[in-house]
Amino acid sequence: MTNLERTPKIRIQDLTKVFYKKQDSMTALDNISIDIADGEFVCIVGPSGCGKTTLLRILAGLENQSAGTFSIAKSSEERPLQSMVFQERGILPWLTVEENVAFGLNMRHLPASIVKERTHYFLNKVGLSKFARMYPKELSGGMKQRVSIARAFANDPEILLMDEPFGALDEQNKYILQEELLSIWSETKKTVLFITHSIDEALFLSDRILLMSSQPGKILKEIKMDLPHPRKVIDIRSNPSMAEKFLDIWSHLQEEVQESRK
Repeated sequence: MTNLERTPKIRIQDLTKVFYKKQDSMTALDNISIDIADGEFVCIVGPSGCGKTTLLRILAGLENQSAGTFSIAKSSEERPLQSMVFQERGILPWLTVEENVAFGLNMRHLPASIVKERTHYFLNKVGLSKFARMYPKELSGGMKQRVSIARAFANDPEILLMDEPFGALDEQNKYILQEELLSIWSETKKTVLFITHSIDEALFLSDRILLMSSQPGKILKEIKMDLPHPRKVIDIRSNPSMAEKFLDIWSHLQEEVQESRK
């Protein structure tokens, strides 16, 4: 499945992951092949247990594939390949907000002036400048995710991997953070691979949605978004084309859940 309009930033070819335990084996991913263009925002939607997180962990270097290959095109030798934003527990409790955002930059031993500039810039972008000296235990769930997002963008990775980062938040905070994420993405044009269980979230955020099967995970279908950015939530709710896409994805998920129970 290839997007031919732009040069691929991420190329995944015939990727398979099998987990072994004693005498048993379980195939989590089966022959995944995807191209993701530079600057593209792609959401992955699929039933629970279909291997979405496993795919991101392989791209992040946290798991090894059993077969197949993937590549991430580098634009600069100085940039890290990827940053990953998790649903929770993504920030370090013993560091302040400012220190958490600066963590990746400091690990790269960048000059103090650059660390300070980028840290303060992204703290401001996510509205946390006045909370810079606070610790994670003093923050709400939404504020913690703002820290994670600021840290990921501040580190200036080639690609950004996001594993249901807003899944644990209430609806109001979720919408606010989605809009903030799109605002930063539209400015930085990072390549984003984003996992979600929310159809509305996928429709709101993405350039393209990849639909996965039940286990073993395969890419069964892609949905290209024809509603340009910037978007508002009301655009998704009031647009007939978006309503059709919502029902298409809903039907897919229902079918895959039923298939997994056979």
